[in-house]
Amino acid sequence: SDVIDLTGDDKDDLQRAIALSLEESNRAFRETGITDEEQAISRVLEASIAENKASLKRTHPEVWSDSPNPYDRKRQDNCPVGLKNVGNTCWFSAVIQSLFNLLEFRRLVLNFNPPANAQDLPRNQKEHRNLPFMRELRYLFALLVGSKRKYVDPSRAVEILKDAFKSNDSQQQDVSEFTHKLLDWLEDAFQIKAMDGEKPKNPMVELFYGRFLAVGVLEGKKFENTEMFGQYPLQVNGFKDLHECLEAAMIEGEIESLHSENSARSGQEHWFTELPPVLTFELSRFEFNQALGRPEKIHNKLEFPPILYLDRYMHKNREITRIKRDEIKRLKEYLTVLQQRLERYLSYGSGPKRFPLVDVLQYALEFASSKPVCTSPVDDLGASAPASGTLPPQIPPSTVEQQGPSSSDVPSTSPVQRSVIHKPFTQSRIPPDLPMHPAPRHITEEELSVLEGCLHRWRTEVENDTRDLQESISRIHRTIELMYSDKTMVQVPYRLHAVLVHEGQANAGHYWAYIYDHHQNRWMKYNDISVTKSTWEELERDSFGGYRNASAYCLMYINDKEQYLIQDEFNKETGQILVGMDTLPSDLRDYVKEDNKRFEKELEEWDAELAQKAQQEKLLSQIPRAPAPSPAPVQAGEPEYLEQPSRTDISKHLKEDSVQAINKALAEQEDRGPEAIMDTKVCTTVMGVVQK
Repeated sequence: SDVIDLTGDDKDDLQRAIALSLEESNRAFRETGITDEEQAISRVLEASIAENKASLKRTHPEVWSDSPNPYDRKRQDNCPVGLKNVGNTCWFSAVIQSLFNLLEFRRLVLNFNPPANAQDLPRNQKEHRNLPFMRELRYLFALLVGSKRKYVDPSRAVEILKDAFKSNDSQQQDVSEFTHKLLDWLEDAFQIKAMDGEKPKNPMVELFYGRFLAVGVLEGKKFENTEMFGQYPLQVNGFKDLHECLEAAMIEGEIESLHSENSARSGQEHWFTELPPVLTFELSRFEFNQALGRPEKIHNKLEFPPILYLDRYMHKNREITRIKRDEIKRLKEYLTVLQQRLERYLSYGSGPKRFPLVDVLQYALEFASSKPVCTSPVDDLGASAPASGTLPPQIPPSTVEQQGPSSSDVPSTSPVQRSVIHKPFTQSRIPPDLPMHPAPRHITEEELSVLEGCLHRWRTEVENDTRDLQESISRIHRTIELMYSDKTMVQVPYRLHAVLVHEGQANAGHYWAYIYDHHQNRWMKYNDISVTKSTWEELERDSFGGYRNASAYCLMYINDKEQYLIQDEFNKETGQILVGMDTLPSDLRDYVKEDNKRFEKELEEWDAELAQKAQQEKLLSQIPRAPAPSPAPVQAGEPEYLEQPSRTDISKHLKEDSVQAINKALAEQEDRGPEAIMDTKVCTTVMGVVQK
């Protein structure tokens, strides 16, 4: 295409360039059907998506590389031990750490002994691989108890799980599915132990499983079913807190039909008959979008309390709960009516713009009380004109304008007269007395007095009505909140033990856990290898949702009255608390000691390597450096590019001097005796390097 020079002043060139640009744009649109603006927007969106993906990868690296310095991997004092992310396994770390910090669960795993006749078990039990997993889980828990490492590697246990999932290593597992699988395996493992005759009951079932009674009506026929549950699923969408989720989950269909004899409607209630010591709620934050054909995450805010009272959901309290539910329903209906009334006061009017009624009355009062002040618009214009206008400052503009054209036969040539003649604004017909601001044109003192009295009275009435409505609404809210606070409804407290958090979208993201330290009375954040102190405020920000794309997807509550869940183990003979390695069975204690020895060896080798490097640097610093050869003076008449000594010659001299210095150091250290053996080895190593 032709090149158009736009550096000159030729306007024709500019017009040709514009025409050429439009022609190019039209041709591109005809070929692709996409305008330049749409292409630009597309490029910006693509760049934004790429940046978001890159940011997510930068923020959450999924594979941790070990630091070469073992001291960076050393456990500090008695800090909790983290778990290494071995490739999209943050889901594993979050669940395992939550369970490990349940001391009763930890004891069950650590003290698990495989049955003696494991080889004679049915084939299907082996296929589940629960016993090999239990073995690796015991080793992993033992390392979390007594390791001297800052974090440990869970690869062996993870590989068994991944084989069972039959998934690609790059895919992140759904945590609910993993937790179900884990509990199933543990239940199977302890069931095998029960089959071996050691215990009649399965401790995993007793710890994590409860029962509820389903009472309902199906096509006019009543029914009752008792069902067992582990993790209890709850819908999040459309609810503001955990109690609302539970209320919705416990009632399905037309609940009124349960109490009527002749009804064809269907509905049912769920009542807990037996709660597990560890109660886990699955928050359904993922749903499938039929229109888009892909899963999406629900980022809605959902609040949950640190202490959850479950009395209202117990079967034994069903009668009083039903009464309270009916009362709450009636209060909420009344609350809706009051809120609608209040809305009419706070948003008054029939048009698109609405205002509080008390403000409308105040504006009317101010209008009625305003006095009309009429002036000419020209006066307003003159008052606002700058002093340095076309008129001399000593002559007011209004005066000049009123004079009009001169009646003299001799036309004046003064600037003032020409200015007046050529002002079309002053010669147009304008009402001489427009009001400066809105105000009543005609109102008597008697009318104004009556109107002001009415507006004052109406405004006061509206203020009182608004205040009464707001107080009534607040009072009803408070009544609903306290409906279940009486003594009979706070007998089943559950304390929040762990919150499992997901950050990201439905198809990708990062997992971590907030776990309550029941002995230190503080929250801890377990994020793969990082274990740090936290607060309830940080937990709220990351877990409630609605703030960013991080939110809780699993809540683990424990029965606050069952202290054995979090109590330390005691020595039966001395009565002292067992901590650390003392809590481990002998086989696991030996396993951890061996691993700690290997880590201590890493530390020793690192120290020796540093000492060797320090000695090498010290000896090299003592070696005299050969002086740089001074350039020979240039004789008159000789060329300035005299040949310089070659690098080979200089290196040869340096090597000879270095070898002599090292030999001298060796001779001195032989006289010092056996304590110089290490230094002698270092010297020999350095000399070998120098001779090369």
